[in-house]
Amino acid sequence: MSDELVFYTNPMSRGRIARWMLEEVGAEYRTEVLQYGPEMKSERFLAINPMGKVPAIRHGEAVVTESAAICAYLADAFPQAGLAPPPGQRAAYYRWLFFAAGPLEAAITNRALDLDIPPERESMVGYGTYEAVVDALERAVGATEFVAGSSFSAADVYVGSHIVWGLAFKSLKNRPAFADYWSRLENRPAYLRAKAIDEALASEFNAGSAGDAA
Repeated sequence: MSDELVFYTNPMSRGRIARWMLEEVGAEYRTEVLQYGPEMKSERFLAINPMGKVPAIRHGEAVVTESAAICAYLADAFPQAGLAPPPGQRAAYYRWLFFAAGPLEAAITNRALDLDIPPERESMVGYGTYEAVVDALERAVGATEFVAGSSFSAADVYVGSHIVWGLAFKSLKNRPAFADYWSRLENRPAYLRAKAIDEALASEFNAGSAGDAA
């Protein structure tokens, strides 16, 4: 079985999270950039992700979608990168990785869509309230150097991505703990490489769109 690693993405997407994780593990990978619209909904790509969304990866015959799952998978597939704690020490790692994938993303998305949860319905949603989620996240990133303890992990790739985007787009309240936490991540070489790659791709996309409109 070929162990080729293929990355399906768009530079203006959550694929930036997966790109950062790929750069952290240091594995060779091939990128396939997909345009929004018919290309992502093509029969070929729907065989990779039936949701017709990026990011996704194919590693040999294994296919993984969902950014948090991609981060967790790559940490396990490339253990030499040291991006997951030992199996018996993963409580905080799993907790905050999937907190960000579930309550945090849902709360931020609903807030951005101006969807207010009535107090009597808070028990129906996994996150309860936006304020409760933000408070929990603040405590998590302020408690230790990294979100799962004293060592950087895949959970920081995912949580850190949500924080920097939330602060940039003002969907997350600007609290000192968030800025302090991000300051410990923003100069990682893998993050800077990934950012440069995706910003170059985004520039190409924008130039192409302008040419099509001319």
